Amino acid sequence: MSALGWFHMACALMALGSGAAVLLRRKGDRAHRRLGWVYVASMLLLNATALMIYRLFGGFGPFHAAALISLATVIAGIVPPVRRRPANWVEHHYQWMTWSYVGLCAAAVSEAGTRVPGFRFWWAVLAGTFIVIGVGATLIRRRAAALLAPVQR
Repeated sequence: MSALGWFHMACALMALGSGAAVLLRRKGDRAHRRLGWVYVASMLLLNATALMIYRLFGGFGPFHAAALISLATVIAGIVPPVRRRPANWVEHHYQWMTWSYVGLCAAAVSEAGTRVPGFRFWWAVLAGTFIVIGVGATLIRRRAAALLAPVQR
């Protein structure tokens, strides 16, 4: 693996860890904000490096499109708390950032699936992505009210 590949993987691991910590901890306090910025920085670097890796397709491919979507979700997730707008900015922040993390987990599971001997590449990617998105959607919907109520501002 190239130095870029190693850095990309390190950013992914940092994003997975910091994102999990943000989701599992109390919301709205100083630790949440600090861990959140670690997550945002690691996601920005992760997606930037993803856009520089062309080994798989030799040019722009579907994973580059996914990196652009991921960048959009992260940016959409940090704008509301920075601007404190709209009035329900906490809900917008929650939705965008949790979906950002679900996308990251889907990518990680898909990547791991492609490494399993006997799994066909595209079936591993599609199955991993759809399973994680399904579980993520259920968790986001179920946890939204409980998580958002204490931190509405």
